[in-house]
Amino acid sequence: MKPVQIRRAIATSQVLEEITEIWCQWRRQKLPLYLFLAMCFNLVVAPLVYAATGEQLSRSQSWGLGLLGLVTLGLSIYLFFVMFVPEKF
Repeated sequence: MKPVQIRRAIATSQVLEEITEIWCQWRRQKLPLYLFLAMCFNLVVAPLVYAATGEQLSRSQSWGLGLLGLVTLGLSIYLFFVMFVPEKF
């Protein structure tokens, strides 16, 4: 093998090791995943809020309002489960 090919093979193996490490950390820590999914879902909700207000709110205000709605919905679902399934918490 040429030295360039050896360096590429080493770099590829290091990248695969890093991806494996990130994957293992991701499987243990769910909060970053939930935050990412909430932000992606807010990309759908924010334009709906913006359109429903007749452009009376700015885009940043409608984005914040959509995020606030998602947080409120998430807290209400969490509290619902805490009240009716307390042995899990």
